[in-house]
Amino acid sequence: MSLSVRVCAAFGALVAASPALAMPPADRSIQYVIISFDGAHDLAQWDRSRALAKRTGATFTYFLSCVFLLSRETKAIYKAPGKAAGRSNVGFAPSKEDVAARLGAIWTARAEGHDIASHGCGHFDGGKWSVRDWKAEFDAFAGILRDAWTINGIDGEPAGWRDFATNEIIGFRAPYLSTGDSLFTALGEKGFAYDASGVSRGPALPDVSGRVVRFSLPQIAEGPKARRVIAMDYNLYVRHSGGVEQEDKDGVFEQRTLDAFRAAFDNEYRGGRVPLQIGFHFTLMNGGAYWRALESFAAEVCGKPDVACVSYRDYLKRRPPAAESGEDAKAIRAGG
Repeated sequence: MSLSVRVCAAFGALVAASPALAMPPADRSIQYVIISFDGAHDLAQWDRSRALAKRTGATFTYFLSCVFLLSRETKAIYKAPGKAAGRSNVGFAPSKEDVAARLGAIWTARAEGHDIASHGCGHFDGGKWSVRDWKAEFDAFAGILRDAWTINGIDGEPAGWRDFATNEIIGFRAPYLSTGDSLFTALGEKGFAYDASGVSRGPALPDVSGRVVRFSLPQIAEGPKARRVIAMDYNLYVRHSGGVEQEDKDGVFEQRTLDAFRAAFDNEYRGGRVPLQIGFHFTLMNGGAYWRALESFAAEVCGKPDVACVSYRDYLKRRPPAAESGEDAKAIRAGG
């Protein structure tokens, strides 16, 4: 059975079972753009991204690294698989006050309709981790997010925070996009609805064959030779400057990025309308060239007819890709 047939059949079964989830038929009449941010640490970028969402009507996914909810004083609470306690590849929050501000940003973004998801904790390469290792990492994330206010001695924990931390984190992206069978087994056993760690040659529909819906960042044509690059700011940074910071004084990096995003979008908007996924970080690379390009791109496309700039969570809610079993339907309902 083809993917499109499975999708339509699954959609019909889900709506029949749960009329509250009635949605437009999966006929690709809408061009989806899914923008996400890895790490989600810098407070200024929380503000900047939320402002962009308000201007464009978009919702984003924030893949949070939980070490940014621990200060230097509390970092020993986290122990990655095979590492000493208090180790992280991306550091920790600089202070209790910084953690408090980040907790506020997370809660505000969630209230504004954004998707808070997991990027694990210490940004270690888990490509060779066992199922047990991955489960330990997920447990660390869940516990630190749930107890962050108490761990850091911060007053004002909102009513509903613990329910949010326990029940609303349904998505994951692996650090370094490093995956394997152990990861996908652990994700399924821990009840995640989706993973966004894949890479595809061009925009691709999500893989709905397993317990966890699997999304892939596309490789898109970029630059004068139209060579493919993963649609992520870090990969563009390496392409343009070898991963060495350069001020984009002439605007070339920004323009090349914007042109690549536009071309990838136009191919789908005028063609098959497969969702276009773009991944970013809260780090300003090459003088902020990539963030400026993202802001220009979102302003151009998110208001177009038949375009929806949504989070991964909202994509699942609006266009459920599978409901072929009770477990699949349960995962999609969790996305709502």
